[in-house]
Amino acid sequence: MFAVIVNSIAIVLGCLIGLLLRRGIPENTSNALMQGLGICTVVIGIQGVVQEQNILIMIIAIVVGIFIGESTDLDGRINRYAEKTASRFSGSGEGAKIAHAFIASCLIMNVGAMVIVGSLNAGLRGDFAMLYTKSLLDFISGIMMSAVMGIGVMGSAGFTLVFQGAIVLLANHISPYLSDAAIAELNSTGCLIIMALGLNMAGITNLKVINYLPALLLVPLLLMMVNFF
Repeated sequence: MFAVIVNSIAIVLGCLIGLLLRRGIPENTSNALMQGLGICTVVIGIQGVVQEQNILIMIIAIVVGIFIGESTDLDGRINRYAEKTASRFSGSGEGAKIAHAFIASCLIMNVGAMVIVGSLNAGLRGDFAMLYTKSLLDFISGIMMSAVMGIGVMGSAGFTLVFQGAIVLLANHISPYLSDAAIAELNSTGCLIIMALGLNMAGITNLKVINYLPALLLVPLLLMMVNFF
């Protein structure tokens, strides 16, 4: 768990630096930077998606995942809860921005093979190298994202602590279900979601990205079904 705590602290420190930088950025420049960060996020997503080796699994996972998300209004529920919570500490308009920053940063920092493999390595082998590397990357990302999107990015530190910490603590129980193939598919599907998020950040689309998240739960199940048959 020590490496997970280091990762969370790195995000907080990065966000504090980013918030200091944010004070001197005009609004029009901030908006332009948001679009630029969105395009960079799209590129990150594309890099992961092109490594997809079983496109059918990804398509089925995304389609069924979106159906589940839309049927349960997952995006609306989470956004409303996040905005309501954020609005307690700021105005309603600012609450929406904080909620968006929190959700976006949680997805960017916690979707990908490095999160899963690094946390499993920490839990199973006591190997923290990958999580320390991720801590440095998240520190830099925290600076950039909080400078552009604001204080909501800092909330991703708490999510990282809970999410990665759960994988580390439960590594012995979940590792049998996370083969190399499953991790690769999760990474590709997650990068597709990140690409959709980047398109939203750039102002190109207005996709309900949170409704895509059930797809990540479906990937291991679909792989098990494929292997069974």
